Amino acid sequence: MRHPAILEAFVKLGSFIRDFCENHNRDDSSLDDNFIRTITLAEQQNGWFTRNNILYALEQWSALLTKENLEQWLSKYSIDDNVTPKTIGIVMAGNIPLVGFHDFICVLLTGNKVLAKLSSNDKILLPFLVDFLVKQELKFKEKISFVEGKFKDFDAIIATGSNNTSRYFEYYFSKGPNIIRKNRNSVAILTGNESKGQLVALGEDIFRYFGLGCRNVSKIFVPKGYNFNVLFDALFSYKHVIDHHKYANNYDYNKAVYLMSDFKILDNGFLLLKEDKSLSSPIAALFYTYYDSEKTLREELNNQKEALQCIVSDGSKETDISFGDTQKPTLDEYADGVDTMEFLINL
Repeated sequence: MRHPAILEAFVKLGSFIRDFCENHNRDDSSLDDNFIRTITLAEQQNGWFTRNNILYALEQWSALLTKENLEQWLSKYSIDDNVTPKTIGIVMAGNIPLVGFHDFICVLLTGNKVLAKLSSNDKILLPFLVDFLVKQELKFKEKISFVEGKFKDFDAIIATGSNNTSRYFEYYFSKGPNIIRKNRNSVAILTGNESKGQLVALGEDIFRYFGLGCRNVSKIFVPKGYNFNVLFDALFSYKHVIDHHKYANNYDYNKAVYLMSDFKILDNGFLLLKEDKSLSSPIAALFYTYYDSEKTLREELNNQKEALQCIVSDGSKETDISFGDTQKPTLDEYADGVDTMEFLINL
């Protein structure tokens, strides 16, 4: 890279976040007061962004932002330092904390400029991290800007939204290079031979961020005769989710709808299991489908790959995600399987 100071600034950011996350429970005056206030404000601004989930997201990024990880990731690409920087518009989602941060670092580490439109649901955390980066390296000041209204004067766009908003994005941004992401869902394939530890880890894939992320498991495939009591027993340690009022409201609403519609559901007091062909389940519900042959199931899922983000299993297939790891993507795990770095390098 022509500007190794930019890479070093991200390494310092990772260290700063790591130190905060490791010490946030201590009565330590050395902790950054602004960081504490920022997390509190983000929590107040979005009721889904609990302190626990914000800290979890920050911890994942602190683990990724090391010199070794960043250099190993970047070594796979040929980044031409002599190319004139381009302005990349990023329309960020707001379903989970800092969900657009990967696009953000991709743009900057390819030598380009960020023009970011923050989601109204997640507009507190990123500006704070940007302030830290600018203090480490002044070049960031001219490389990062935020937009409130319509985008203008950009060379390419990366936009993440729902299937509905993606149609607007495709119309509005179709004339230039773009990555436009739609709804995706994640599923798990169970064989009935999983250990309790694996099923407990699956709970992390289901309940982290209250199931609002595209990497959250919203559907499970189980063999006929599957014993759901084993699954419910393993998931019992996540019962605290019902203490969150927004989650509880969704649980009560969806339960009422299912019961009034005479749908057969399994209910453990904080999660509703419903047999359903859809990949996308509402908050506080998990859909399931029985399968006869895993080979046939895999073929069916391959036909639906455009709608899938992750497949979770016991590791029988190399491309699957292990139980408990859906919210721990590596730097080279790209949303929708589109290599953002290659897209930016080839503009």
